[in-house]
Amino acid sequence: DPGEDPAAIFEALPVSHRAQFRAEYDDALEAAHDLARFKQVQTLLRQWRLRAIAYARPGYEEAVQDAIQNRTEMFTRYTPPEWEGRV
Repeated sequence: DPGEDPAAIFEALPVSHRAQFRAEYDDALEAAHDLARFKQVQTLLRQWRLRAIAYARPGYEEAVQDAIQNRTEMFTRYTPPEWEGRV
């Protein structure tokens, strides 16, 4: 888990996503000069941290392709026990 350290997030990302992260991070830093938008940096780092974790999971790309191609049989449907009868 890279935490919210931008350098660690960058390193954890696949090379194919690094340029997008860097561009969004630079934009967020620029926006942070306006104190009302400072939280934008924190939000961006949290989002990209979660993306980096997801991208690193085995089978991530295959799952994305399954979703894009509507191969729903590949997904497990889970209903928490306390939701029985509600969904």
